Amino acid sequence: MHFKLIVAFVEDNKTDVIMEAARDAGATGCTVINNARGEGIKENKTFFGLSLSSQRDVILLLVEQHLSRNILEHIGEVGEFDAKPGTGIAVMIDVEDAVGVIHQSAELGEIVEENL
Repeated sequence: MHFKLIVAFVEDNKTDVIMEAARDAGATGCTVINNARGEGIKENKTFFGLSLSSQRDVILLLVEQHLSRNILEHIGEVGEFDAKPGTGIAVMIDVEDAVGVIHQSAELGEIVEENL
């Protein structure tokens, strides 16, 4: 079984919605890293020297490669990444190998067979 890693940088108030969308599209779990900070094309506004940037979370999804594109597109739609600037981005990275996912292989095998 081959995997992809989807890394999504999202506003913290959209984390739960993105996680639910990923699960609906076939993801079996994720890891969330809270309180990330980032900056896009436009600099963050400041107020008396304090940054007014919103908090971000990083969502890591290790997904089976046949499901990966659908999951990536679905979280992009739900998160409105292309519709509204500054809402988030997601990237997909090839994973050469992974351990600790054997318990999910049976379930993933059934899901992948249904989608092929």
